[in-house]
Amino acid sequence: MTSRDGFTLVELLLVGALAALLLMLSAPPLLRGAGRARVRLAAAEVTAALRHARALAARHATHVAVRFETSDDGRIGYLIYRDGDGDGVRRDDIESGVDPLLVPRQELAHLGRGVGFGFAPGPAPRDPGDPRRRLDQLDDPIRFNRSDLASFGPFGQATPGSVYLTDGVRHQAVVRVFGRTGRTHTLWYDPDAEQWR
Repeated sequence: MTSRDGFTLVELLLVGALAALLLMLSAPPLLRGAGRARVRLAAAEVTAALRHARALAARHATHVAVRFETSDDGRIGYLIYRDGDGDGVRRDDIESGVDPLLVPRQELAHLGRGVGFGFAPGPAPRDPGDPRRRLDQLDDPIRFNRSDLASFGPFGQATPGSVYLTDGVRHQAVVRVFGRTGRTHTLWYDPDAEQWR
């Protein structure tokens, strides 16, 4: 049937089917892009938390450390502690109250909502510091020597380490802290090329 003013029913059905097909074909790349964006935002938040601690260490002329923690409801935040006895910030000193809380818990808005600390499924990624080998201990995504505390000194130095983030599907980032300067750098993992960029 044709209409003097419009389209036939067949034409409308054909256009609708083509639109649905295009939508189905474009959905996976859009979802991949959303996962990548969430990991990028989370990495930026982790970087900001680490830089905040570095600035506080210089301002207070003492060692400070960032501790990331996950609450029972899945939200992720960080706390910053100050050295209280001259031996750096240590976990046992935090628990005993010797190293006091400097900054109360700050929520990280982009972590815990589809993005968290960890590694993407699949083969272990290459080590960003030595691409010839793969990472081990995939149950430990926050690595600062033997601790989960990212510690910064009053002259800009830091405990070197890495914080690994993933959307749990494909996308993965690492925020690295360099020891001599305390600076941070974010790398993104390409699982197809098995490279950090």
